[in-house]
Amino acid sequence: MQVRQEIRSEKAASTANGYAAVLLGLLGIAGGLALLASGAEAGTLTRILGGLALLIAAAIALAGLYMQQPNEARILTLFGHYSGTDRQDGLRWANPLKLKRKLSLRARNLNAPTLKVNDKRGNPVEISAAVVWRVQDTARAIFEVDDFEAYVRIQAEAAIRHLAAQFAYDEGDDLDTGETTLRAGQDEVAAALVAQLQERFEQAGVRVLDAKITHLAYAPEIAQVMLRRQQADAIISARKKIVLGAVSMVEEALKGLSERDIVVLDDERKAAMVSNLLVVLCSDKETQPIVNTGTLYN
Repeated sequence: MQVRQEIRSEKAASTANGYAAVLLGLLGIAGGLALLASGAEAGTLTRILGGLALLIAAAIALAGLYMQQPNEARILTLFGHYSGTDRQDGLRWANPLKLKRKLSLRARNLNAPTLKVNDKRGNPVEISAAVVWRVQDTARAIFEVDDFEAYVRIQAEAAIRHLAAQFAYDEGDDLDTGETTLRAGQDEVAAALVAQLQERFEQAGVRVLDAKITHLAYAPEIAQVMLRRQQADAIISARKKIVLGAVSMVEEALKGLSERDIVVLDDERKAAMVSNLLVVLCSDKETQPIVNTGTLYN
């Protein structure tokens, strides 16, 4: 028979204002000392016992004091039983027999180490991320995991590895141009990372405030190859734009010559002119002009 383990959640602890406890403690000390003095003079055992009782009560009152800073919490346990969490700042008082464990509720940064993983296409990439998180449920953070800070570090690495396997590093010939990639889809990737982290951190009562990829690159063994591929894609894209622009310019030149009757060209001469203009406009090197001293047809 499988026993279902109860998941503890945070609840408010029963605490009191510490300044009232200080006042009662000081009054108890003063009253206890007065009773002891008067009982010693009169030789009355009842006053002496009453004075001792007041002093013990005052010591108990002062022993339960603790100072709590903003964005801090105290997890209170009594003989191994969770009594609650105190989130109120200032001078506080709780049962002296209760163990009070301090826990910071401030936002924390986790700079994950650079991981070498395979992306969606199987290419090895290096990836790292920065995660901003804070403790939301103190009971889960303390009682549901052994060490919530170590838990956060390990689960963050697992989430980053899983994220890298969901997306390709960059667009490829076999992928749709609209597909989200690690390099181009930063907002979508960050949202997916936050969702992954929050799902994994839920067990430890931790809330993810923000997560961003801080390092993304191809692994060294394929970096040069991928760089040449990116350069080739850039050259092809630039060539396409140059050719489209050159064709448009040639079309306008021929149209202008025809409309203004500057020169009449047959189809063969138009083809030669188009060829020459495209060579001039699309060439990477400066062209050398050749002066024709004869007629147009020589």
